[in-house]
Amino acid sequence: MKEEYSRSALLLGEDAICRLNQSHVAVFGVGGVGGFAAEALCRAGVGEISLFDPDTVSASNINRQLVALHSTLGRLKVEVMRQRMADICPDTIVHAYPVFFEEKNADQFPMDRYDYVVDAIDTVSSKLLLVTLCHKAHVPIISAMGAGNKLDPSRFEVSDITQTSVCPLARVMRRELKARKIAHLKVVYSKEPPLTPAQEPSCQPGRRQTPGSVSFVPGAAGLVLAGEVICELANITR
Repeated sequence: MKEEYSRSALLLGEDAICRLNQSHVAVFGVGGVGGFAAEALCRAGVGEISLFDPDTVSASNINRQLVALHSTLGRLKVEVMRQRMADICPDTIVHAYPVFFEEKNADQFPMDRYDYVVDAIDTVSSKLLLVTLCHKAHVPIISAMGAGNKLDPSRFEVSDITQTSVCPLARVMRRELKARKIAHLKVVYSKEPPLTPAQEPSCQPGRRQTPGSVSFVPGAAGLVLAGEVICELANITR
């Protein structure tokens, strides 16, 4: 076993590390939440990781996203993360897809090629599509609910979508999944009531207000996501 995984093996066991090395996980969204989840998967020894995100790094990402540095401004987030992962673990196979996941390209990415899917997408329509496809393919998926407008990283927890409360995104997902006859979805969400951000000076009337964010909240949600995936793939009971 490689030395990079020796500390993890002390808690998980060498057999678990082997299972992780043989696993393929897809991460949809490599922003504040998904970036931390993706890196934790890589550092834990997941052998193959597919990254999906159409965006490039902007200055407004620097306060919370692993991929966001002044040296990476303007670059594709998935390419920055792919390069970062290569430096963390050169043996990890990383696929970088700079695409917006939607109906017109979904058939290019069959869900049954993945052992687990992490949903860290912001767009509700894409989240619902991803969950529906994983449900049909019987592929485990875990979805991030809202991490914006929150200040307490200790409030994130793993739950079934049916047991969520407070979170506005979870409320929408509950309703839409029920309409699609999908009874259950594992999620990471926070019971912290969302704060009301200050009005942006440049925000036009009728335009959606940009959520506020801080350095220490989205990453916490991403690490909770990754922890759940890693322990399930490694067959670890907590």
